[in-house]
Amino acid sequence: MYVDEKTAELRADVRGVTYYFCSDACMREFLAPERELRRLELEVAAAALLSVPVLLLTYSSPLPSRASDYLLFALATPVQLVIGRRFYRGTLDSLRNRMGNMDVLIALGTSAAWGYSSVVTFAPGLLPSSAVYFDTSVVIITLILSGRFLEHVTKSRASAAVRKLVDLRPTIAHRVDQAGAEAEVPIEQVSAGDTLVVRPGENVPVDSIVLEGRSAVDESMITGESIPAEKSPGDEVMGATINLSGLLRLRADRVGQDTALSQIVRLVEEAQVGRAPIQRLADRIASYFVPVVVLAAAAAALSWYVLGRIGPAFSVLVFVSVVVISCPCALGVATPAALLVGTSKGAQSGVLIKGGEYLERAGRVDTVVFDKTGTLTVGKPSVTDVVPLGSVGAEEVLRLAASVEQGSEHPIGLAIVDEAARRGVQLSAPRGFEALAGRGVKATVDGRTVTLGNRRLIDEGDGSLEGYSDPRVAGLEQEGKTAVVVVSDGKVVGALALADTVKPSARAAVDSLKRIGVRVVMLTGDNARTAAAIAERVGIDRYLAEVLPQQKEEAVESLQREGRVVAMVGDGINDAPALAKADVGIAIGSGTDIAKETGGIVLIRDDLTGVADAISLSRKTLSKIRENLFWAFAYNVVLIPVAAGALVPFFGIGVYNVLPFLAAGAMALSSVTVLSNSLLLFRFRPEPR
Repeated sequence: MYVDEKTAELRADVRGVTYYFCSDACMREFLAPERELRRLELEVAAAALLSVPVLLLTYSSPLPSRASDYLLFALATPVQLVIGRRFYRGTLDSLRNRMGNMDVLIALGTSAAWGYSSVVTFAPGLLPSSAVYFDTSVVIITLILSGRFLEHVTKSRASAAVRKLVDLRPTIAHRVDQAGAEAEVPIEQVSAGDTLVVRPGENVPVDSIVLEGRSAVDESMITGESIPAEKSPGDEVMGATINLSGLLRLRADRVGQDTALSQIVRLVEEAQVGRAPIQRLADRIASYFVPVVVLAAAAAALSWYVLGRIGPAFSVLVFVSVVVISCPCALGVATPAALLVGTSKGAQSGVLIKGGEYLERAGRVDTVVFDKTGTLTVGKPSVTDVVPLGSVGAEEVLRLAASVEQGSEHPIGLAIVDEAARRGVQLSAPRGFEALAGRGVKATVDGRTVTLGNRRLIDEGDGSLEGYSDPRVAGLEQEGKTAVVVVSDGKVVGALALADTVKPSARAAVDSLKRIGVRVVMLTGDNARTAAAIAERVGIDRYLAEVLPQQKEEAVESLQREGRVVAMVGDGINDAPALAKADVGIAIGSGTDIAKETGGIVLIRDDLTGVADAISLSRKTLSKIRENLFWAFAYNVVLIPVAAGALVPFFGIGVYNVLPFLAAGAMALSSVTVLSNSLLLFRFRPEPR
């Protein structure tokens, strides 16, 4: 059991289960997003439940007019004053910032509709019209809240990425004291300089330096590279990586918040929290529309009062009519309708877009950054070449190598055995298997001593250096492949080349992006030679090699400083900071949960052509949203002169009795137009391959 002083969090590990306890302040901060989501869910449900009878009573009430108005008031008031109070808070904030937004428009329009209707209900003689607008206020509030609820559902999932990263941290370490005794201690008790022991199959507790031992370490969760790194005394190993083979004795180097994994967690948190909220197109329109509407309503009312010499009751009616009829109900569905169709169409194409925020960003993307390992490539090594260097043929070289590697859990060994199985090669049972830490493996196969290893194996005298320096092998290494030498009875008989192969869809994806005018960049933690080979194969001109996770984020930020809108495509834990930092993160569906939850767009299928499809679909959907916003306002704006009294000289004050019907007609027409326009997105077709 231990306490984290920074977060006031108490954690205890009991029988393999971790229990968390934290202070009231910590708990409030942790639960705040969930509470807001639950609150919104209840508000939407309550508003929808009250909206249905309001609409039924408004357009087909079986009750007398006065009784119907009283019942409408009773149903609409909780929606307006209780459920809709968040819009009043937003309006106050907007006024403090001296900028109109959607909250101002919603609060102004619904308050005018509800307030005027309330006066008509309880004091009908004060105003010249008996029409009520309770349905207008209720429907607008319900639709807008529904859209905000969907946004919060998406945002609540974002913090899950950070929690999953934290869960990767080992909880215990095997520490050796000065007397040589080994003890199991919580990871928080490990200090820099402590001596640690890590056995095969265990996670490295903290970032450390190897003191003794040789082993292969799986660093894919940090670096993303599929081929394990060979470690020997003096090498650095990172916390949370997996020791695959030999026993390692380590010296703790960086602990706590200084470890590589903790830095990744911090980078993801900063990128998610520090990013400015997206500026909604509807808010931008509202910032101009709100003051125009208010000025128009005030000007119309004053004109009738001063110039028309009509009493204050009629002037109030003019003001309220302009405000109510200018508040477009279809605005509530203009964006959600297009998003619903766009995201549905995306899902049909294997592209999951988590919300409107990500779709809007994707529509503006002009640069796509690909991670290499597991994204452009398969993510695990496979045998690409079998090169005979002696008197035996290629199949015999593969047979000897695979026979030795039978039962191996090392990724390279698994790849060799898989290749032999794919070719139908019959293997022999190895005897006297021995792991040569940091160099390779050795066993007896059919009476011959067979050794598989790297350059270190050759340098230490287990074969012929001349054989290893064969131009064919050197050529494979220049292509960025990993060469494994096969030695039989002290002589090099062949070599195997392994590499992380390019996905079939990688080249088509890059070509598709170029066709729609998007710049493509590749990032990788691998060496420059391998990076160049992969980049050339998939058609990418710009790449950065030997990039650490935090440097990937810096590379994305550098592109953003150039004025580019960047999408990051990745699949691993090491990609999470860059995915969060990018304008939009695109995660591979076959990747880690952390990558998928950090990314705003997920490719459901492991098909990279979905990246171009996502950007094209987002651009098309954004175009539809802009068209929808135009139609959402158009019908209502046309009726503003009518609401302002333009027809009174011709038809008299009685024209205001038909305004509710005109408003309802405009509302219906704008909604039908918006929905029909959104449905046209189903005709979207991806770029031809």
